[in-house]
Amino acid sequence: MLDPLARDAVIYASTLSMLSLGLTLTYMTTRVPNFAHGSLATIGSYALLTFTSVLNWNAYYSIPAAITLSGGAAVAFYLLALRPLIRRGASFVHQMIATIAYELVLLASLNIYADVLSRTFRVTSRDVLLRRFDVQIQGFGPGVLLASILMVAVTLTLLLLLLHKTRFGVAMRASIENPTLAGALGVNVQLVYLFSWFLAGGLAGASGVLLGLWYQQDPAFGSRMLVSVFASSILGGLSSIYGAVLGGYVVGLLEIYGIFLASRVWPWILPYRIIFPLLIMSVTLLIFPRGLAGVQLSSLLARFRRSGGSVEV
Repeated sequence: MLDPLARDAVIYASTLSMLSLGLTLTYMTTRVPNFAHGSLATIGSYALLTFTSVLNWNAYYSIPAAITLSGGAAVAFYLLALRPLIRRGASFVHQMIATIAYELVLLASLNIYADVLSRTFRVTSRDVLLRRFDVQIQGFGPGVLLASILMVAVTLTLLLLLLHKTRFGVAMRASIENPTLAGALGVNVQLVYLFSWFLAGGLAGASGVLLGLWYQQDPAFGSRMLVSVFASSILGGLSSIYGAVLGGYVVGLLEIYGIFLASRVWPWILPYRIIFPLLIMSVTLLIFPRGLAGVQLSSLLARFRRSGGSVEV
């Protein structure tokens, strides 16, 4: 069995990678950062709470429902708000503000739903820990540990097969690279965008289920993770599937181990855990604006040799 700290780090980093992957997908297609992405994950967490505490079903049965609900919420935003704004020529800032507004709508809706659960079904719906509903795998640990690792591996494999081995995947890549030309060649760009937003929302919902099985939940939990999600996507380059997953693991592991090591020296720093993804985001934007996807190792090594051992930025 893994050390408890390593177990926490792997679970957090795996789910963060999935959230980063979803955020990167929507940015690659419509070029707008989705600030409502964290609340889409919280929808998955409350689907888990409903299935386990209200319906008394197995926790993992909530994953398909979470994918459907969160994916549907993402598509609804794209159809009702983002696409009309794009058609009217709205600027990048206006589109970004629209995602912030939708985040507030989702946050309010989740708070209302939490009140319904507590008042109607007498279920604790805030600051709730659902680890007791998880399964234990002999010699391995909690089921969420294995599930989070498998989710990353399976999702990444299926997505790469879709993009590189299917006609729809070719259409997706064409729509991402040049939507105008793709549309002129007969590609249904709007369908590609709809699928990308549904997939991104679905990944967020599934991640929310796994997060709900391990971390204490409340309606704002996903919103508080948004800085870490953006840090992961920015570190990954905001345009690379591989980079999104790698960025999620780097940020997740550094955040868990960083706050642990720092707290041994400065115990007061524990509430300021968010400083680590903020630092990673700042350093990435200042030194490698294109993230890990834009880093060429050979160029870095050549620059290092020319500078006599000191890296020039």
